[in-house]
Amino acid sequence: MTHTPTGSAVPDVRGGAGVPAPRGTAPAPPSGPPGPGRRRAWSDSAARLRGSATTEPGRLRIIGATLALLVVAFGAVTAWQVTDRSAAADNVVKHSAPLSATAAEIYRSLADADATVTGGFLVGGQQPAKVSQRYENDITTAARLIAEAAANSEGSPQARAQIASLNRQLPQYIELVTSAQNNNRQGLPVGGAYLRYANSQMRKDGGLLSAADQLYQIETDRLGHDYSNAKALPYVSWGLGVVALGALLWAQRRHYRRTNRVFNHGMLAASAASAVVLLWLVAGHTLARNQLEHSYAHGARSMQVLNNARISVLQARGDENLTLVARGSGQDYEDKFGNGMELLAGKDPKGVGGELAQALQLADDSAGRDPVDAAVKGVQTWRARHTAERASDNSGDYTTAVAAVIGGKDSSGKTVDQTTGSCFDAVDKSLQQAVVQEQKDFQHAADNGRDALSLLPAGAAVLAVLAAAGAALGIGRRLSEYR
Repeated sequence: MTHTPTGSAVPDVRGGAGVPAPRGTAPAPPSGPPGPGRRRAWSDSAARLRGSATTEPGRLRIIGATLALLVVAFGAVTAWQVTDRSAAADNVVKHSAPLSATAAEIYRSLADADATVTGGFLVGGQQPAKVSQRYENDITTAARLIAEAAANSEGSPQARAQIASLNRQLPQYIELVTSAQNNNRQGLPVGGAYLRYANSQMRKDGGLLSAADQLYQIETDRLGHDYSNAKALPYVSWGLGVVALGALLWAQRRHYRRTNRVFNHGMLAASAASAVVLLWLVAGHTLARNQLEHSYAHGARSMQVLNNARISVLQARGDENLTLVARGSGQDYEDKFGNGMELLAGKDPKGVGGELAQALQLADDSAGRDPVDAAVKGVQTWRARHTAERASDNSGDYTTAVAAVIGGKDSSGKTVDQTTGSCFDAVDKSLQQAVVQEQKDFQHAADNGRDALSLLPAGAAVLAVLAAAGAALGIGRRLSEYR
C-alpha cells in the first residue's frame, strides 16, 4: 500500500506529477459563489436571532423598541399635524380674513364713489365741497387698498389678475368722471352722458366693480380654505395615540402577570405622558375647532353678509340718483333699484328679509343686532320716501323729486329735510357699526382658536421624548434582573 507523505504534493493542474507544497502555505481562497460554509454562517446568525427572540430578555428588547418607536411616532405626527392646523388658524387671523375685508372695502369705496358723484350731479353746476371731498376720499381709499392687496397677493395669480385690472381701469374711470364734471359745470348736457358712461364702465362685466367682486370672492374662498385646514380633525395623530397608549398598557399588564409587580415606574411615566398628550390633543383641538367655528358663523360669515348688504345699499343709492340724472329715460336704473332693495331687505317694503334678515340671524348678541335693526328701519323709511319721490318725478315735478333725494327746496319753495339721502347715510352708518362689532367678535374667537393650538406642538414633542425615555428605562430595569 502506498502512503502519501506529510507535506503531500499538490496536483499539477496540467496533469503532470504532483509538486510538493511549501510548508505553512495556506490554501488559496475559493472563487465564485459562496459555498455551503458561508450560507451556513448566515443561517446560523439568523437562527441565533430567532432564538434570542424566544427568550424573555430578547422579547423585552423587542417590546421596548416597539414602545419607543410608537411613542416617538405619536409625538412627531402630533407636532406635525397640529403645526399645520395652527399655521392655517394663523393665516385666518393674519392673512385671509384681513385680505377678504380689504377686498370688500375696495368694492365699497368704489361703489360709494360712484353713488356720491352721481348724487353731486343732481345739484347742477358746481358740486358741493362735501360731495367732492367724499368722492376724493373714496378714490384715495380704493387706490390705497388696491396697493395693499397687491403687496399681499403673491401666492394667488387669480388675485393678481384682478388687481391688475383694477389698477388699469381706475385711472380711466377717474378721467371719465372729470370730463363729466367739467361739462356739467358748463351746463352742457353731454356731462350726464359722460357720467352714465363712467357708471357703465364701473358696473359692466369685467369693469371695476366686477374686478373688485372677483377679488373679494377669491379672498373669501381662500379664507374658507384656511378655515377647513385649521378645523380638519387629526385622525392619524389620534389613532397613533390610542395605539401607543394601548401598547403601553398591554406591556404593563404583561409585566404584572409575569412578575406580580403592580407598577413599573418607567412605563407608568411613559403611559402618563402619552395620556397627557392625547388628552391635550383632543381637548385643545376641540376648543380650537369650536372657537374657529364661532369666529366664522358669528364673525367672518356675518361680515360677509353685512358687506354684501352695504354693497346693495350703495348700488341702490347710485341707481336712485342715476334715475333722476337720466331725466325721463332712467327706467332701467329704477328697475335695478327695486331689485337691489329686494335683495337687501326682501319684497315687503314694510318688512324685513334678504341680506338684512340674514344679518339679524347671524348676530349673537344685542351689540350686533341693534345696528342691524336700525338699518332695517332706515331701509323701510327709505323705500317709503323713494315711492313718494318717484310719484313726484313721474308727475313731472322734477324739482321736488330731486329735493326728496338730495335735499333743498321743492317746486313750492319749501325746504325738504327728510330725504332718501339721509336714509342712505343712516343705513350705511348702521351697517358700518355692525361690521365693526362683528369684526371684534371674529378677532376674539379666532385668536382663542389659534391660541388653543399654539403650545401643543412643542409640548407633544417634549412629552413624547419623555415617554420614550420612560419606556426604555422601564424595560431596562426589567432586563437588569436577567444579568
